[in-house]
Amino acid sequence: MVPVESVIELGAERGAPQTERRTSPTSRWWPVSALLLLCALLGGAAPPAGLTAVAGPMLPERSVVLGGGASLLVVEPGADRPSMTAYDPATPNGPPRWRVSVPPAAGWSAEPAGGLLLVTERDATRRAVGTTARSAETGAPRWRRTDRVYPAGDGAVAVTEVRSVSDPGRRIEGAVRGVDPATGATRWTVPLPSTAVLAVLPGTPGAVLVVRDDGLARVYDVRDATVRGEGRLPPADYAPGNPQVVGDRLVLRHPTAGGGELVGYDLPGLTARWRAPIDGGEVTTRACQGLLCAQDGRDRWALDPVTGERVWTWPGGAAWTVVPGGRDDSGPPLLLRPIEDGRRELVARAGRDGPVVVGVLPVGVRDCRAVAGALACRTPGGRLTVWAVYGSIRPARIA
Repeated sequence: MVPVESVIELGAERGAPQTERRTSPTSRWWPVSALLLLCALLGGAAPPAGLTAVAGPMLPERSVVLGGGASLLVVEPGADRPSMTAYDPATPNGPPRWRVSVPPAAGWSAEPAGGLLLVTERDATRRAVGTTARSAETGAPRWRRTDRVYPAGDGAVAVTEVRSVSDPGRRIEGAVRGVDPATGATRWTVPLPSTAVLAVLPGTPGAVLVVRDDGLARVYDVRDATVRGEGRLPPADYAPGNPQVVGDRLVLRHPTAGGGELVGYDLPGLTARWRAPIDGGEVTTRACQGLLCAQDGRDRWALDPVTGERVWTWPGGAAWTVVPGGRDDSGPPLLLRPIEDGRRELVARAGRDGPVVVGVLPVGVRDCRAVAGALACRTPGGRLTVWAVYGSIRPARIA
């Protein structure tokens, strides 16, 4: 049973022009009445105060919305070069924090790294072709590399992605290189004899886990490449989402004679601590607010990464789609699911306390991203709109 903390219609954007079409009372009443019925069916309590929607700027059709630490980023096409604009997610209708030109690319992603923002450019096959470190405060470029750079604690590492049209970014090759965040210079290099996957461990000093094709797994200190842990992992479908790092545990999904299992290893020692069988079929995992969240073709559930015990189960949860966002594990993931009219989508979050339905989006909202504790989407008219679906948008700190 899914609790309903705040099942309300996330209405018109605050700050939107008065000339925008208003919804009639009749059309507004239908989703509210339907959601009251949903509240009864799901056993939720009375909904609290409504969620606040804040309207931002109008967006060109080919613009891209990104999360970038404490900023909401918008990349817009230009006559010569695209531009990237940073907004405060709490006040997207206010003056932008900064606006800079960026190298042309087919796609972009951004991750905070201390006082920097690491902006990765991708080509038409979605392969990373370069990373530019920018000041999170001004957007000014600090350095650039022609590889993919990940922040890792108080350091960073650079990798080269394997060329793949069907599944870009899945594996790395060549070498793992330690990067000085202040200058972008290479501090150290660890060659890779074959392809591998890389996972960043939380905390400082920074560390990364590298798992090679042959199952050899090593934990490297990002300051000097010192090996802090080593072990052998069983054959598995190694990919960016497998294994998962959750706190001080590594959780690997791998096949068995009976179907498959999840195995929890301690870090950095890589000693197996628990095993949890899973039914046959595709199972995906992700870190979610300190838990390991899993999904098969029907349900969602969460495990304690320390013990492997199930914390909660969400029957039918696979019908909900996770909203894309950054790699930040501090907040619960946001999920969307169409309601019966097929025109609106419910919004839920799923963290330590399990899934909670929090609202419904207006008709026609699209291109949603989870950014800085909020949900940012494009309205049918092309306006950027932000909803504080966690109750309030996290304080906007640049560094």
